[in-house]
Amino acid sequence: MTYRVELTRRAERDLRRLHHDINAKHSGDARDWFNGLERLIATLDRFPERGGVTPEDPRLKQLLYGHRPRAYRVIYAINNAQRVVRVVHIRHGARDIMNHSS
Repeated sequence: MTYRVELTRRAERDLRRLHHDINAKHSGDARDWFNGLERLIATLDRFPERGGVTPEDPRLKQLLYGHRPRAYRVIYAINNAQRVVRVVHIRHGARDIMNHSS
């Protein structure tokens, strides 16, 4: 059974900002990298449990995308009752631990 994958407004904003920051509109390599990130997020529909628990909150999971020092964290929550994966934030892996106001 598959899950519906939803992005919060914050996660959508994170994706738009990242797309702009890496110049994905004008760089083929950056566009390929970005498309790979989007594909990773889409795979949460079938494999939501595969991510590790975040250090910020044991109710949240994360997937890493990319290689250090350019790895990004896709932070998400799973609602098994509704079969929904909600991506709450996409952030650079080198950033400090997320708090609920950042």
